[in-house]
Amino acid sequence: MTFTPSTFSRFSARQLFSGSTAASLSLSIFLGLALSTSASAQTQQQQQAQQQVLPLPLNEVRMFTEALDRIRMSYVEEIDDQTLLENAIRGMLAGLDPHSAYMAGDEFDLLEETTTGEFGGLGVEVGRENGYIRVISPIDDSPADRAGIKAGDLIIQINNKPLREMLPEEAAQMMRGAPGTDVTVTVAREGQEPFDLTITREVIALSSVRSRIIAPGYAHLRISQFRVNTGTELEEEIEQLYAENEAIDQPIKGMVLDLRNNPGGILQASVSVVDAFINEGRIVYTEGRLEQTGLDFSATRKTVAGDVPLVVLINNGSASASEIVAGALQDHGRAIIMGKRSFGKGSVQTVLPLDERRAIKLTTSLYFTPSGRSIQAQGIEPDIEVDEALVTRRSRNVMQYNESDLAGHLENGNGTATENDRLAEALISAEEVLVSDYPLNEALNVLKGINAFKPARPLNSTGSFAQSNLN
Repeated sequence: MTFTPSTFSRFSARQLFSGSTAASLSLSIFLGLALSTSASAQTQQQQQAQQQVLPLPLNEVRMFTEALDRIRMSYVEEIDDQTLLENAIRGMLAGLDPHSAYMAGDEFDLLEETTTGEFGGLGVEVGRENGYIRVISPIDDSPADRAGIKAGDLIIQINNKPLREMLPEEAAQMMRGAPGTDVTVTVAREGQEPFDLTITREVIALSSVRSRIIAPGYAHLRISQFRVNTGTELEEEIEQLYAENEAIDQPIKGMVLDLRNNPGGILQASVSVVDAFINEGRIVYTEGRLEQTGLDFSATRKTVAGDVPLVVLINNGSASASEIVAGALQDHGRAIIMGKRSFGKGSVQTVLPLDERRAIKLTTSLYFTPSGRSIQAQGIEPDIEVDEALVTRRSRNVMQYNESDLAGHLENGNGTATENDRLAEALISAEEVLVSDYPLNEALNVLKGINAFKPARPLNSTGSFAQSNLN
């Protein structure tokens, strides 16, 4: 069971598992305790925690109140106490790590929209790095994606307002707005001068799973983020692929699970995705200072693709839940991981209410892969490293020729290609030159290699192999 922010008032504490930050535009909720713990049990846990409150350091409290008093009296403009105290809380949390944050008012609505619904915005996942707003990844087919924003870009201005030292939540709010309105972002990209992009906001419909056949018998499964129903959607896509290929008598011989630029999402969704490919063993577990933050998830026998060869594609934009999937499948030896090292976000956040409209999002635990690896600030290392690149298909050199081009060549009895067929192969127009995805191309080649490799079998009673020289 997974809860949205509309249920927050009924619980004393809940856990959040997002791709990279509170300001994420594809933020997701993880309520680990909701799987097996009732609301009354959570209330009891809160009461126990309150009984263990640590004593306040009096000298530091005096220093804080002194600073507060001086700001109230001496700041150039009058400022109310609520604003000062809320800013103090924001700063306190922002100083802990990039993912802890203070949430108030509209930020609850932001959390709900980006978890289960739709919102008006650019469709980009952002985090904080060295005081700037860094793009973790754009959402597939979003305005940001179509405008050319890439993972790793720094957004240094929004509508000509510098973002230096701005919190990700604030930057996210500035990028949101009514669908159809424009926002101008200034982007800094390595190796280029900063440039402006004017992007029209759209309703961001968060679709998480897509599939297609990329070669006869080989499927490409793309997960753009982990939402409430991602596991179910993946199972349905796989079952549909099997059914369609069975109808044309073409078995599925391999799958590519594409998690590149996937910022993460709901923990349970990542568990369901792994469960689709393995039928036993641990998937992920979490550890923190408090006993209730320790959770353990294992596979069930509800496996829809347990034996098909599998390649998982990752890159630096693959974060959080994506890394759980890649790490689990890697530890179980179930898939070959290809691409570049992942983002390295291995922490879990808990949303702790302060009142009906305010809460703090606090990092409370780390997650670990089945073998006990923490990927925090390290990421998942691929089994085969593949750079991001494009592959361009070249036309056949008309100066090259084959046996079939020689005058008087012997026929093989299998039928003869027509002259038009050979001409079509040799002459590829500029419009037909194919530019494709290099890592995906390499993943497909690996799957084809797995299927092509068939160990030799003894051909006679002595166990020796028949060999001949073919020159």
